Amino acid sequence: MTPLSHIRNFSIVAHIDHGKSTLADRLIQMTDTVAERDMKEQMLDAMDIERERGITIKANTVRIDYTARDGQQYVLNLIDTPGHVDFAYEVSRSMRAVEGSLLVVDSTQGVEAQTLANVYQAIDANHELVPVLNKIDLPASDLARTAEQIEEVIGIDASGAIPVSAKTGEGIVDTLEAIIEHLPPPEGDRDAPLKAMLVDSKYDLYLGVVVLVRIMDGVMKKGDRIHMMQTDATYNVERIGVFRPAMTVVDELGPGEIGFITASIKQVRDTRVGDTITHDKRPCAKALPGFKPSVPVVFCGLFPVDSSQFGDLRDSIEKLALNDASFSYEMESSAALGFGFRCGFLGLLHLEVIRDRVEREYDIELITTAPSVIYHLYMKSGDRIDLHNPADMPDPSTVDHVEEPRIKATILVPDEFLGDVLKLCQDRRGLQLDLTYAGSRAMVVYDLPLNEVVFDFYDRLKSVTRGYASFDYQLEGYRPDNLAKMSILVNDEPVDALAMMVHRDRAEARGRAMVEKLKDLIPRHMFKIPIQAAIGGKVIARETLSAMRKDVTAKCYGGDASRKKKLLEKQKAGKKKMRQFGRVEIPQEAFISALKMDD
Repeated sequence: MTPLSHIRNFSIVAHIDHGKSTLADRLIQMTDTVAERDMKEQMLDAMDIERERGITIKANTVRIDYTARDGQQYVLNLIDTPGHVDFAYEVSRSMRAVEGSLLVVDSTQGVEAQTLANVYQAIDANHELVPVLNKIDLPASDLARTAEQIEEVIGIDASGAIPVSAKTGEGIVDTLEAIIEHLPPPEGDRDAPLKAMLVDSKYDLYLGVVVLVRIMDGVMKKGDRIHMMQTDATYNVERIGVFRPAMTVVDELGPGEIGFITASIKQVRDTRVGDTITHDKRPCAKALPGFKPSVPVVFCGLFPVDSSQFGDLRDSIEKLALNDASFSYEMESSAALGFGFRCGFLGLLHLEVIRDRVEREYDIELITTAPSVIYHLYMKSGDRIDLHNPADMPDPSTVDHVEEPRIKATILVPDEFLGDVLKLCQDRRGLQLDLTYAGSRAMVVYDLPLNEVVFDFYDRLKSVTRGYASFDYQLEGYRPDNLAKMSILVNDEPVDALAMMVHRDRAEARGRAMVEKLKDLIPRHMFKIPIQAAIGGKVIARETLSAMRKDVTAKCYGGDASRKKKLLEKQKAGKKKMRQFGRVEIPQEAFISALKMDD
């Protein structure tokens, strides 16, 4: 049993690619938590997709035993968190389970937008912060300038910042000593009734649901009958243990400890993130405050290419939603694409990751509709409707005005690219709020409409700044604007999967780009096909796909012109009739290409 004063719980926070996972590797390696032969790069990134993309998606935890310089034994519980804004919810949950954070800053890059966002989350959770300056082995490393930036931009004392190279292992022992010296031990009462926080859960094929818990008060042992306060369910604890990073069974978990339990829980939905776990017979008086539910920002439809796989898609989405509390879904059907799901995500990277996981882990080919955001429609009757899918837009004559979500975007960019960034933000209907300098880099704050950002803003930002800009945003609320639904009509039939909300000033350019793209993608039929973009009853762009023609006059040898004319007229009438009753088959590839963001 480890005394509370010898336990430290901490997370690692940083911008993307500043070396969080590599630092976690070195901490694990230096303390011999994992045998040398089992060590591998990014030890805690278990998913294939994390290893391929080189990013952390799920927060992972590991327990480290460390003998300090004074000979005392300590238990360190480390949570490695993601850096991307799309997984900020994962970060905020992990923060609530620990008392302090290592703030890792790349000494060659300095403070970035996401460093700021994650630090503010740590400060909100009342964390003690230990600044760590990473990548000191690189020639471009500048410790004095980075420490100055931390003090200037974040406002915390960086005089004691620890210089580290997570790659070579230099400074790792100093980091471990600083964790023990500067981070507070957890608080808790061993004799009080059990109070544990449910931090995360995942599904295991053999064990059922594995629940990650942080014990606040009391003790949890194997065989205990536990009660989940939010879902009001009771279970018997079958297995209790800690991650080193492999699952290791222990006899009990006491206050301040982080570990896992399994209890024959069949459905992940029975375990709500942020729930309070207590003993069935001796419950705690008051539940923990829990986590605020995550608010999806981007919505899109996921449909199976092969409609017979709809059942498999439903199972896979249910399993992923269990493991990812920030992902929401509901069923929908589309005339063009059949049955599928309307899913909510925290951003486009989150969308891509979920889509890749469904395609890989469950072997289902998917079509993704154009991403959209939630609009507020204020009706003339005085009601307010939330519009998730532009295809469901009611008759415009009944709508008084439309409000769209706005975000406050913080962009850190080297001075030479500032003009391009300002132009990009102006083009996306942005309003400049602030422009300050941190050293040679400009920090621009813009108010932007979210629907302009979810398309391809991030890619464009990276290309105009050659990858040097960093970008972070938070939702600011809703504001009315001159928005309308643009429908795409093929052979006078609306295609619901291609409907989108556009600003009226931009509608014509967007509509023209879309119909030109479709003209190239739809195969020719025996009859002429008009492809139109329309707002309400007004067509704003049109292309006509010409018909495949058979030469009906080929069998006329000589004879007068009226004979040929008669055959052509007959063909024309036939084509007209065909167009009336003919159905235009739009191939799946055309949908996928048309829905790719604006090139």
